Amino acid sequence: MNPLAAWRKVPEWGKAFLIAVALLGTVHLYIFRWVTVRNTSMYATLLPGDLLGVERWPCWTGMRRQDILVFHDPVQDDRPMYRRRLLVKRIIGLPGDQVELRQGEVHVNGIALDAPAGQTTRWTLRVKEGTDLSGILETMGLPPDLLLPGRTVVDLPLNGSLADRMRQRPEVVFLQPAAPLPRRTAHLFPHGPNYRWSKDDYGPIQVPRAGDTVEVNTFTLPFYDRIISRYENNRLTVSDGVIRINGQETDRYVIRQDYYFVLGDSRDNSEDSRYWGLVPSDHAMGRAAFVLMNARALWRHPVKGRAFRAL
Repeated sequence: MNPLAAWRKVPEWGKAFLIAVALLGTVHLYIFRWVTVRNTSMYATLLPGDLLGVERWPCWTGMRRQDILVFHDPVQDDRPMYRRRLLVKRIIGLPGDQVELRQGEVHVNGIALDAPAGQTTRWTLRVKEGTDLSGILETMGLPPDLLLPGRTVVDLPLNGSLADRMRQRPEVVFLQPAAPLPRRTAHLFPHGPNYRWSKDDYGPIQVPRAGDTVEVNTFTLPFYDRIISRYENNRLTVSDGVIRINGQETDRYVIRQDYYFVLGDSRDNSEDSRYWGLVPSDHAMGRAAFVLMNARALWRHPVKGRAFRAL
């Protein structure tokens, strides 16, 4: 049947319904989506329960440094893209950038990067015996699973302004920046013995961009392994120190797509590029633009100041 003739046979209400579905599908795919924040890795810029408006078009027009990126989890590569969880982090390194952390301070292309206004670090809090710590966490927009039962001491993600607010509470006995965690390297990307970095002293690394030709050897392979084999779907083998890509012996590889280096604003409470590596551009879902509201406002513990909050 002629498509035009078939369309003419559809009743007016049916045409309106089909047009509405097509418009909603187009908006969802190419213009705008909604995402709910579920963890504290971006605290206090974002709170658990925040409903984000996510712009889709920057996936094609380009992202900017310091944008808040929403993307599919690169580590969940055992499942289709649409079934992977969505993560929210801040873009620190764009394709082609050199990124380094020095004592927790971010440097991009040799220049110190301004810290986000909401960035937090670990602070140790002690309260009076009998204090309900879960109530304090609720007023801060933090989930209760940060607590161990019966404890009066807890490490919280805070910044200067949040710490000042906390000190004004009468139940607070002690509050100060937490002691540095032990230097650990084995659990950090790129997971090789030649990269003795920590979460606060990390890099420098060069963020790959499409068209870059990179040197591939036993020293650099931990950095490029997932890019070559998982994100760009090549067959990679190593035998007796010889690297083969798709059966061909080589010491070079041409990067096919752009990548991003991302960090959470809660630097001590975030698994990000320091732990699992780079975000491929084809994993990006969009740029977080604003907070519509916090879902907890619908429950018994509303969070103030979250409605129509620009990012």
